[in-house]
Amino acid sequence: MIDRHIAAIMFADIVDSSGAMARDEEGAVSSFIDWLDTVRARVVAQGGRVFNTAGDAILAEFPSAINALRAAMEARSGLPSGDLFRFGLHVDDVMIVEDDLRGDGVNIAARLQSAAEPGDIVVTSDLYQHVRRKSPCTFDDLGEVAFKGIEEPLRILKVRAPIDRHRFQVSPTREVEVTAPEIHPSSVAVMPFKVASSADGDQEFLAEGLTDDLTLELSRLKSIFVSSRTAAASSGPGDPVELGRVLGVRYLVSGSIRKAGDRIRVNITLSSTGDGTVVWSDRIQRPFDEIMDVLDEITARIAATVSGRIEQQTIARARLKRPNDMTAYEHYLRGVDHHRLGGVTDDHIHKAIQWFEKAQQVDPNYARPYAMQVCAWSYLQDFDIAVAEKKLAKALSLDPSDPEANRIMGIVRIKLNGDYAASRQYHERALELAPNDAYLMGRCAAFYVFAGESDKALALLEQAETLDPFLPVWVMEERVAANYALGRYEDVLSAARELPFQTRRTRVYVAASLVALGNLAEAQEEIRRGLTEDPSLSADYIRSQELYQDQTLLDTLISRAAQAGLPHDASG
Repeated sequence: MIDRHIAAIMFADIVDSSGAMARDEEGAVSSFIDWLDTVRARVVAQGGRVFNTAGDAILAEFPSAINALRAAMEARSGLPSGDLFRFGLHVDDVMIVEDDLRGDGVNIAARLQSAAEPGDIVVTSDLYQHVRRKSPCTFDDLGEVAFKGIEEPLRILKVRAPIDRHRFQVSPTREVEVTAPEIHPSSVAVMPFKVASSADGDQEFLAEGLTDDLTLELSRLKSIFVSSRTAAASSGPGDPVELGRVLGVRYLVSGSIRKAGDRIRVNITLSSTGDGTVVWSDRIQRPFDEIMDVLDEITARIAATVSGRIEQQTIARARLKRPNDMTAYEHYLRGVDHHRLGGVTDDHIHKAIQWFEKAQQVDPNYARPYAMQVCAWSYLQDFDIAVAEKKLAKALSLDPSDPEANRIMGIVRIKLNGDYAASRQYHERALELAPNDAYLMGRCAAFYVFAGESDKALALLEQAETLDPFLPVWVMEERVAANYALGRYEDVLSAARELPFQTRRTRVYVAASLVALGNLAEAQEEIRRGLTEDPSLSADYIRSQELYQDQTLLDTLISRAAQAGLPHDASG
């Protein structure tokens, strides 16, 4: 019997190799060897294996789809020019024949390059489904394409650019095997809820939404240490004892949901990570309209177990304002589900906005959809910051206790009129409202970098990482900016090296630091890589992202990046 396994397959093919050989055979062969070695090195660095080669192509397999994607992106940016290769990526069940792989999955990966322009990374929808919730990049959907030798058309997508900061994207800065900080005595992690096998239709959005809401409600209680959603999602299912060690918590919450008609069933378990025993478990069945009451009951019961008796008034004060109509809540959760993918394809952004608008129409007094609509809308070209400020003001008038709405308003007030004093108040309020939200703490650190208090930003980041050792790259990259603002250029390089991959933002800071250290050649290489990943990268992008109160610091950052080759604007 032939052995088989699931693998992510990468096909990397040199563009116009025949033409290059015809023009200069020896020179072309020498260049091909160097280029293929570069690709092979990135394959190995991402845990992959080259299983077949030709004179102008490489076939590699990866146990992880996200690693295959990163390998292709890093290989492309590491080549002398970004348009030397085409990359095709696919996930499939393949046959193992000695050291080689065979089957339709391999053929599909190899055929994808025919739909790619020079420099393109093209993926199938199968691979996209594996990476979309933790993607380091955005995609353009190219629709269905027919390929020679493949019976049915394939839906394919093209990598567009690295993704920017996104609350709902999971891209941890550490592997889950690392040992987390010492276990806090009053600590808990909410593992991602599962959808019961008997559930009707697509209810994944509901499971993820309730996981987020329970995590948020617990994080607002000052007496409890709550591991973040990112940490729990990165760890996956497993033995409670081991998960407790990795996450640094004493208790684990796990469960499943099932919605049938207007009723919902929640199975919930609280486990001790000391010995893996179940502390308590319950099966709650209620009308869906009472789901917020269910969350309150679970929150109170967890709080009472984890940190002793907590007055119900304390929980009530910390609670976000509820919707009056639970249809609005369901619309909101559907919007959040698309917003998780909003930075990945534009279609999801539009759908998220539509669902948030539906929630507002059903319940105009429900605050959260207003704030999240602003967050989703900010990815689109037609984003109007003045209108966004009005929507956030509406959200905060309805529910001043929403920490994320306060944080977003803090950034908007800087972008709208440079009001750093008001921004400070909103950020401080956000931190006060959610003292255990590691993501929010890390994002608030950005304000202190921009306001000239980078030492405070670094302290916040340290505290956030203690709460959650698996924070996303777009949170921990703030260390790079903070060290740059302090003039600690060697520390900038060290902080960037600790990240699993480089963002557009870190590449600019690294390049500027290298210029400051007198290493222009390496700085130019860093900007070249950034432009390969995103040809629209420019000084205009930096001005839109780096909101320094000290204009001289921003001008110097841009000037140093320009010395390294950063264009003034997207046109070059």
